[in-house]
Parts: sequence; C-alpha cells; structure tokens
Amino acid sequence: MSNSSDLLHLKQQLRAFAEQRDWDQFHTPKNLSMALSGEVAEITEIFQWLTPEQSEELSVEKKQQLEEEIADVMMYLVRLADKCDIDISDACQRKLEKNNEKYPVDKCYGSAKKYNEL
Repeated sequence: MSNSSDLLHLKQQLRAFAEQRDWDQFHTPKNLSMALSGEVAEITEIFQWLTPEQSEELSVEKKQQLEEEIADVMMYLVRLADKCDIDISDACQRKLEKNNEKYPVDKCYGSAKKYNEL
C-alpha cells in the first residue's frame, strides 16, 4: 500500500466482496482476529526450520507463497480495522510517534533490547 487512499480503496473492495457473498455476518472482530492469527501462522510456517540465511533467500515458489500469505494477513487486518472503525494509517502514525519516544536513537541504536531494558 503506497498511501492511505490505497488502504481506503482496499477497505472498500473487501467490504463489497464480503457483502456480495453475505459474509459480513461472519466478519465479527472475534472471527477476523482468529482468521488473522491463522494466516500469520502460515507465514511462520514458511520460515520454520530455515536458517537466518535461508530465510533471506527464498525460492521463487516460497516467495510466491509468502506473497499470498502476506496478502491474506493484510486483507484480514484491513477488514478487522474496518469492522472496529479504526483508521490504520492514523493508528500507525500514532504508534510510530510512541515508538520514537520509547526507542530514542541514542539509547537503542544497534540494540534489540525492549524499551524498558534500555
């Protein structure tokens, strides 16, 4: 997604897709979050048992599989945000501002420590 208008368009497409199939009844926050969790697990499965180096050099087939799973995650996430009336772009901006405060460059540069361990 290149900008918030792309996210808005995707949200509208997903809403229409669900409505056309009478699936909106199933798209509760609970069900969407569970589906999202399942799709994230499918991404994890792609990388399971790979070395760090192998994970950075996926085969064409594995990369295609990863692309599809990332798309599934994104679509469920956008649908969940829509059902909960959350603007993803705004939420990300606010969270990035918080993270900038929690992880000042001078304290966390090159470190994988959590903010409360810096």
